[in-house]
Amino acid sequence: MLHIHEEAARCLLCEDAPCTKACKKGDPARAIRAIRFNNAKNAWRWIKDCDDADLEQAEQMCIHYDRTIRIRELLRAACCNSYETNKPAPSLSITFCGIKCENPFFLASSAICTNYEMVARAFDMGWAGVFYKTICMQEIREVSPRFDAVKDGVSFIGFRNMEQLSENPHEVDFDILRRLKQDYPSKVVIASIMGQTEEEWIELAKMAESAGCDAVELNFSCPQMRESGMGSDVGQDPELVTFFTAYVKRNVKIPVIPKMTPNIAHISQPAMGAYFAGADAISAINTIKSVTLGEGSEVNGCQTGSGYSGKAVKPIALRHILAMVKNPIMKNIQYSGIGGIETWRDALEFIQLGCRNVQVCTAVMQYGYRIIDDLILGMQTYMAERGIEHLEDLVGELLPKFYLPSDLDRDTLVYPKFDREKCIGCGRCYVSCQDGGHQAIAFDYETRQPRIIGTKCVGCHLCRLVCPTGAIGLAKRIKKKQ
Repeated sequence: MLHIHEEAARCLLCEDAPCTKACKKGDPARAIRAIRFNNAKNAWRWIKDCDDADLEQAEQMCIHYDRTIRIRELLRAACCNSYETNKPAPSLSITFCGIKCENPFFLASSAICTNYEMVARAFDMGWAGVFYKTICMQEIREVSPRFDAVKDGVSFIGFRNMEQLSENPHEVDFDILRRLKQDYPSKVVIASIMGQTEEEWIELAKMAESAGCDAVELNFSCPQMRESGMGSDVGQDPELVTFFTAYVKRNVKIPVIPKMTPNIAHISQPAMGAYFAGADAISAINTIKSVTLGEGSEVNGCQTGSGYSGKAVKPIALRHILAMVKNPIMKNIQYSGIGGIETWRDALEFIQLGCRNVQVCTAVMQYGYRIIDDLILGMQTYMAERGIEHLEDLVGELLPKFYLPSDLDRDTLVYPKFDREKCIGCGRCYVSCQDGGHQAIAFDYETRQPRIIGTKCVGCHLCRLVCPTGAIGLAKRIKKKQ
């Protein structure tokens, strides 16, 4: 039995993929990428005219450090669960701070948007906007190397960076933003800025407005500034957030969007400072202070703490978004979500918690701007399947489901339910329940079949989470026995 997502994860996502070049009637590389980015239902689009001989030829040309991808088997299995419709794709347009966005997908302020050519290429590929790499008036001198990663095979679980702000003179960056807005008037161009004094914040914001930027983001959150009084030093101080936000708001007419740091116990405190100062929206989160000790991460024999991003931080980012959105004081303010967004489903989670757009960085650094194709297609497919015509209808739709821990149901439970056809008898559920659960699974070593011990099971569902084949599901919720 082939696990399509496991096999697709082995694909190296080659540039100018030899498998596609060898296939005369389709694009197997694009189909595999669709599976890789949670879009398996649409994989058929790129191989619908291919026969087995085409896919076998593509498989023979697969580049891999280990063993070739089983392209024919993978794509035929994926296409058994395809999604087809004759209806037009739903629109992903949405407004953010009164600005019309063609879709909710933006480049985050970072190394992925440091010059005109990069951003223009991203715009041409379908990204709706950019939060350009943070502009400042200080001289920026970077270290080498400045990146490190925690990996699962070749993929990043988390990504650490010691990069600071734009190395360009600020006049150069504002000229770049001016040209981008002139050449791409339908795209959203947002300047991210960082000052050290009131005068610097105001001057930079005015320059952003003069350059024609749609909005300005205030970076109160960079975790690795080498000068004091900048970055997360500001973001951890609600008073400074309030003051600097107010200074900028009084001096420009374009929307002002403070960017919050996660390196704080209660993100709502600085966020409320921004709110009371008149912020139009909030970006969250920036990277999380961290330490990694990967090979090659030293800078001339020295180590330091720096920012952590990537898929590992998404639950933390969602927690911070939820804390701000559920704050009853902060009404009529919008949110831009950041943190671990790699697939359309990741983006959906931020939108369902109240964000009107999302910013992507680490996934682009690893996979390139091309992931926009699956972000758009996946979100459109999801909306079409649910019969949702407007992205706006998804914003904040899950908020009514969130309660305090003290208010959750503690009088019922859900037992795990085994699907014998999917179970391969590996015993992972048994091992985890024995050593990390409630010893509520028995394992028959002859038949290699697990069995729930109902008198011991508490419905924690550790077994379901460790099952590699998805053979454990949910039974009906029942009342606990007294």
